[in-house]
Amino acid sequence: MLITIIAGARPNFMKIAPIIHAIQKAKDKSENIDYRLVHTGQHYDKKMSGDFFDQLEIPAPHTNLESGGGSQAEQTAKIMLAFEKELINNPTDLVLVVGDVTSTMACAITAQKQQVKVAHVEAGIRSGDWSMPEEINRLLTDSITNYFFTTSDLANNNLKSSGVKDNQLFFVGNTMIDTLLKQRPNFKKPEVWDELSLNEKEYLVMTLHRPANVDEETKLKELMDEIVNNTNDLPLIFPVHPRTAKILKKLGIMHPRLHMVEPLSYLEFNYLVGRAKAVITDSGGITEEASILNVPCMTLRDNTERPETIELGTNELLGTDPKAIQPAMQKLFNGEWKECQEIPMWDGKCAERIIDEILKIKF
Repeated sequence: MLITIIAGARPNFMKIAPIIHAIQKAKDKSENIDYRLVHTGQHYDKKMSGDFFDQLEIPAPHTNLESGGGSQAEQTAKIMLAFEKELINNPTDLVLVVGDVTSTMACAITAQKQQVKVAHVEAGIRSGDWSMPEEINRLLTDSITNYFFTTSDLANNNLKSSGVKDNQLFFVGNTMIDTLLKQRPNFKKPEVWDELSLNEKEYLVMTLHRPANVDEETKLKELMDEIVNNTNDLPLIFPVHPRTAKILKKLGIMHPRLHMVEPLSYLEFNYLVGRAKAVITDSGGITEEASILNVPCMTLRDNTERPETIELGTNELLGTDPKAIQPAMQKLFNGEWKECQEIPMWDGKCAERIIDEILKIKF
């Protein structure tokens, strides 16, 4: 059995790394299974060097479709054209997609057009917000998927309500947490730690990237002012995308405690998160990691596709109103923030469960 595994952006590789490890483990037990790793090239990331794959303990992709750039429609078309040729030249039994990026949707559609079955890892999560490209990608991917690997009972229910049958559903957990738990002993101290003489629980980490937060300049300035004014005397470490940094510079957003640094590697970023007083973010994946690391997390969004991080984790949804910052910070500094409870199946064994189920499928 050959599985073609798709990754389109750096976070996808954190999700597929444990799946590759589980396949290798099954092969060592003489199971008839192998994989081909396809990087669509959706996102170019200069940090994805050989060291990146070494850190995740996976080989470099078998091929890179180099389909990045352009509008979302152009990118979708480029990925589909390139992946169609890939499937013709390298026939496979199953295409496995993860997450909710454009590559996830584009490769799922292309596989079905080539009459190849599709498995979706992290299926069934929903924000209900159709203004997010990721939500459209999830809905389209799940509408044509054959096998659904889910992170929660809620995801199962979302899929069942859309007509997915029980025998297509596999509640397995979260591969992102597999990687987090495996790599936790390897977290790497970034240079900024010593440069700023940081101490554990005496700084905050923040990330902002969603257009609703960073493209509306007035709102961005209000958000940053509220964050700076309500974080006492703690340093704010902000790994910032160059595009966002340009907007912040244009707005004149500067403060002695606000430290805008280059984007960090996975191991460096989670070293900071795991030791932070709290995390302020608009990223879904970071809410998962912060919860498992038991670090208070404030999400600057009006919705989330990961409600388990709120119900059982350390995450709280503040919305996008800058005035929500002050009471949340007061709660944090009063020591009243919740701690993470056990999240079912988020135990580091998700990928093994996925491969165990795939091996039972008759192709």
